[in-house]
Amino acid sequence: MDYKDVLKTARENFDGTCRVCKDCNGVVCAGEVPGMGGKGSGSSFIENSKSLENVKINMRVIHNVTNPDTSIELFGKKMDMPLFAAPVTGTTINMGGKVTEEEYINGVVEGCKKSGIYAMVGDTAVDAFLLENLDTLKKHNGDGIVFIKPWDNENIISKIKLAEEAGAFAVGVDIDACGLVTLSLYGKTVTAKTVDEIKELVNSTKLPFILKGIMTVEDALMAVEAGVDAIVVTNHGGRVLDCTPGTAEVLPKIAEAVKGKVKVLVDGGVRTGVDVLKMIGLGADAVLIGRPFATASLGGATEGVKTYVNNLKSELNNAMVLTGCQTVEDIDSKVIYK
Repeated sequence: MDYKDVLKTARENFDGTCRVCKDCNGVVCAGEVPGMGGKGSGSSFIENSKSLENVKINMRVIHNVTNPDTSIELFGKKMDMPLFAAPVTGTTINMGGKVTEEEYINGVVEGCKKSGIYAMVGDTAVDAFLLENLDTLKKHNGDGIVFIKPWDNENIISKIKLAEEAGAFAVGVDIDACGLVTLSLYGKTVTAKTVDEIKELVNSTKLPFILKGIMTVEDALMAVEAGVDAIVVTNHGGRVLDCTPGTAEVLPKIAEAVKGKVKVLVDGGVRTGVDVLKMIGLGADAVLIGRPFATASLGGATEGVKTYVNNLKSELNNAMVLTGCQTVEDIDSKVIYK
């Protein structure tokens, strides 16, 4: 499948809610929430892209690396590359509504699985969307991770049980959604959590528990205290709070503080395999990509997602050759130009 055709079809299916820009950097869609943009001035989305763009790489060409191994093992799963599709939910709210939630999420889940990686799915203001996402996971043997918004703990725990029944291999809460505009527009109550409340959620399941929405060393250390298995360094794609730094800017200090205690994942402005290498070099164990997976699914369903992931694999492979990294474990701060 020609990815240019995927982008063309996606532009039509988004129906104006996303222009599918050449550079998905938050500039054109600034302030468009609901929609695919960043909140307020859009600067948090824009800073994600800027901070990652400002990271430069040390090119090394005297070595014996010719066929890098891009695979990793995480949460008990072997993956072809250190990448997840981030949980992006809400076709009728944010994506124009021309493609159903079921069609969209099936393209992401199936496309990821056929590409050797995994999708994360989530809930949103429309309760039925989580059930549709879980049904899709069931159809694919539960091969995915489920994220739940920071409702009251009783509600979260009941949804964790649904995720377990669907066969998910990890669960989490995107705690940063406590500031999500689309939820408040639907009258949905979400709140920040205390360490003790997070502990209750962690202890409610035997599955690996991921806390998504960490942007400071202080929050990362409290997440460790709460007993989570992994954190996601993210500002929710710039959709919850204006004027935050980019994730690539805060990642190194967070990773330094908690690496080895929890797995460190990150998203924010990642668009290419080179960006994946940058984030791993800055301290992440694996990377999430959000909006481009929505584009790939709306533009080409399963095949569109496979095409996008294959492009990323090729780019990461090439970047590893040109930085002298045989395995993902070899990617560290030495690849980052300082």
